[in-house]
Amino acid sequence: MIGIDGWAAEAVRRAPAEDLPNIHYLMEHGAWTLSKRSVMPSASAINWASMFNGLPTEMHGFDKWNSTKGTIPSTSDNGHGIPPTIFTVIREQLPDAETGIVFDWNGIGAVCDTNAVNYWYYIGTYGKNNIPTEKYTELAVNYIKEKKPLFFTFYYGVLDHTGHTLGWYGPEYMACQKELDKGVGMIIQALKDAGIFDDTVIVMSADHGGTGKGHGKFTMLELETPFIVSGRKIRQNYEFPMVIMQYDTPAIIADILGIKIPEEWRGRPVKQIYK
Repeated sequence: MIGIDGWAAEAVRRAPAEDLPNIHYLMEHGAWTLSKRSVMPSASAINWASMFNGLPTEMHGFDKWNSTKGTIPSTSDNGHGIPPTIFTVIREQLPDAETGIVFDWNGIGAVCDTNAVNYWYYIGTYGKNNIPTEKYTELAVNYIKEKKPLFFTFYYGVLDHTGHTLGWYGPEYMACQKELDKGVGMIIQALKDAGIFDDTVIVMSADHGGTGKGHGKFTMLELETPFIVSGRKIRQNYEFPMVIMQYDTPAIIADILGIKIPEEWRGRPVKQIYK
């Protein structure tokens, strides 16, 4: 899974296709929507939590952009103080599977369950002097080539930072999206170099969009984010006919991996994506 913080569906709509060749490649060879909705409030930790643990805000309890624990108790606990995440479920059902996550914003570590992965790395560059996309993406490239993981999440925080400092949909924000597309291309190439591309499904997702220099409110520019599922056994150039929610993400991933979806999750898979 490639996760991009602050990646608005509207940004994809506004960008020329030639600016996002790798993202459009995944869309053309997969199932996609520009209408996935965030949970409320439309902010980071809240929505990454839903994306990992399959629950809406009022169930997982994270209610601020930088939450490190729930304001209210979660409706379920995986033994590490948070609800069962996709990483938790993989570890329980496939204990020998290689899993990993790399992120440049520390809020991700609080909601993904780093206790359940083989490898996690926090580079700590968000909001500082962000390293070039190519240099940062090499962390994903090297891990994919070396470990050939069953499930791996790579998170980009720079687009959100650009939105907050220079504004959503402005020239700098759109240029940053274009640069991240190059990172997507590097990950695609790494999968090919590792010899696992043909057996891989790539999921692209985001937590929220934005308007002006912020987000968190109840507007479509903030709530709608892209969602792409591309690869092995997935229908090609198939646009989701229904609106999916943020908390559907882990159920879709679990279904692709053929593992049982926890009863406590509220998200559901989308069976129409398969060939």
